[in-house]
Amino acid sequence: MDLLGAFQADVLGLPVRRAAVQETTALGAAYLAGIAEGVWSDRDDAASAWACDAEFEPSADPATAEIRTTQVADWRRAVERSRGWARHASS
Repeated sequence: MDLLGAFQADVLGLPVRRAAVQETTALGAAYLAGIAEGVWSDRDDAASAWACDAEFEPSADPATAEIRTTQVADWRRAVERSRGWARHASS
């Protein structure tokens, strides 16, 4: 999990925070239910209950930044090329 967090931070060029609770979808639903039932007064109050397990900073290495730029450009090209490849069954 640490490798993936570090990789995501490098690719995004942004810090990545991993939640202490792995079931974040269920946690989000629980927060919403808690807000609805008055456990928390609002989203900010519920967010204060969130805990960070680990934080990953992007690499400051200039070579990593150059690789990131190339990889993001490649990813965008791949997404663009994939647009419209699937045809609807009725076509």
